[in-house]
Amino acid sequence: MKTLMRSAAIFLFGSLAGSGLAVADAVEDKYNQYCHICHATGVANAPKVHDVEAWKPRMDKGMDALLNSVKNGLNAMPPGGMCPDCSDDEYKALIKFMSSPKP
Repeated sequence: MKTLMRSAAIFLFGSLAGSGLAVADAVEDKYNQYCHICHATGVANAPKVHDVEAWKPRMDKGMDALLNSVKNGLNAMPPGGMCPDCSDDEYKALIKFMSSPKP
C-alpha cells in the first residue's frame, strides 16, 4: 500500500511539475511576443525584465494597481500593453515574470 501511495504521489508531483513548466513556457512566450518590445531594453522608461530593483517601487503599489496600469495604459504604454488578447490572469503572470529575478 505504501508503495502504491508513493508511486501515486510521484506521478502526481511529476504531472504538476510538468504542467508548471508548460505554464512558465506559455508566460515566457507571451512575454516574447508582446512585452519584450519595451521591457527587454527599457524603452520609454519601461522597467527591464528581471530587474528586481526597477520593479520594486511598482510592485510596492500592489498587483491591482499594476493590473490597472496595464489595462488602462500608463505613460508610453498603451492600454492593454501590446497584448490585445491577454486576460487579467495572463497580465498578472507576465508582471510576476518580468518583476522576478532571472531564472
